Amino acid sequence: MPIRTAPKSPAPPLIALLMLLALSPVMSANELPSAPSQAPSTFLGFELPAFLTLRREQEPLAVHGSITVLGEIIAPGTYTRLAWKPLDTFEGIASPTPVLVLNGSSPGPTLCLTGAVHGDEINGIEIIRQVFFGLKPEELAGAVIGVPIVNQQGFRLGSRYLPDRRDLNRYFPGDPTGSSASRIAWSFFNDIVRHCDALVDIHTGSFHRTNAPQLRADLSDDKVSQLVHGFGGMIALHSVGASGSLRRAAVDKGIPAVTIEAGEPLRIQADAVKYGVERILTLLTNMGIYKRSYYWTAERPVYFNSRWVRSDQGGLLISRVDIGEKVMPGDLLGKVVDPFSNVEYPMHSPFEGQVIGMAVNQVVMPGYAVYHIGLETTEESIEVAPQEERANDGTPVDTETHPEGEPGPQRRPDLPEFD
Repeated sequence: MPIRTAPKSPAPPLIALLMLLALSPVMSANELPSAPSQAPSTFLGFELPAFLTLRREQEPLAVHGSITVLGEIIAPGTYTRLAWKPLDTFEGIASPTPVLVLNGSSPGPTLCLTGAVHGDEINGIEIIRQVFFGLKPEELAGAVIGVPIVNQQGFRLGSRYLPDRRDLNRYFPGDPTGSSASRIAWSFFNDIVRHCDALVDIHTGSFHRTNAPQLRADLSDDKVSQLVHGFGGMIALHSVGASGSLRRAAVDKGIPAVTIEAGEPLRIQADAVKYGVERILTLLTNMGIYKRSYYWTAERPVYFNSRWVRSDQGGLLISRVDIGEKVMPGDLLGKVVDPFSNVEYPMHSPFEGQVIGMAVNQVVMPGYAVYHIGLETTEESIEVAPQEERANDGTPVDTETHPEGEPGPQRRPDLPEFD
């Protein structure tokens, strides 16, 4: 997507970075970038931030090539499977969560991969499996930590939520004296996440929706923007993340983090998995962790704004567009059909942009969020306060807050509702 800048004022650092991305040469599918023998200090002409070249000094994991994870010392050049479980669990039914660790043959940054924070979002489980068992510790400089299933309780139930109906991804970084969800989040964040130099949290669409492979990231944060660039070409949507989400909590603690959204829940989708694996391997190469070269892809749009198109009628949804398709104002997106009167209600796009998420064909009720469109926007869009939540028409949205003791998500803004 071309980035337009205001001619009368110098571009801010974020716009300058995105202009550089747009102007950078793109490698063809047959050309592989050379993998650095060690973490590089510069890339495409600008200096990499310290987190891509050195471990954070305040919490070093590398001691003569060994790292310590969950109290276990992992020797260099080895693969280990550990187990994590929250504190204060009922011992008789506690089930340890597998944690995969690859410690490279030489020191470098630590990348953490997490999946199934929502228990029904399982594409990430397969992405992490393929990444881990396709790597060799002797080919790594640094470490990769993977937790394929963070929300074990929800996963066993085939549910997005914990058994008490709380959304775990609204309680990070957690509270050791709070609700059950807060305690689980606190334990996981402190035992695993705080030891990461960067984090990739893998999700899918939710509530019978699918997402085009994309990154959700706070592009106003320089280190997060650099992490996005490391994926080598992927749709990116600017979003600070919902309050209490794992990604936002990590960034608030100084750990650059992004969310990969790919596909729909309760399914393993080969195309989404393959794409996610390729992008993570590219990130590992650009972080200097992976010593092999890997593919880049063509540049993808960066969206600073998006809107949901909602159905005004109930009935059977029949879509006419595909995920990832570009649309113009007035284009037919699909229709909702009343099965008893056979009346059809067309849904047209109010915007120019790209369908980055959509509901699968199903029965919908009035007000159901059906099509998520990434908008072609100008530089001025970046100036919108990132914390402000907005409705489809751009007006601020009121949020609903639930008391700590009541089940259900604490916040329901328009976009983060589906993160």
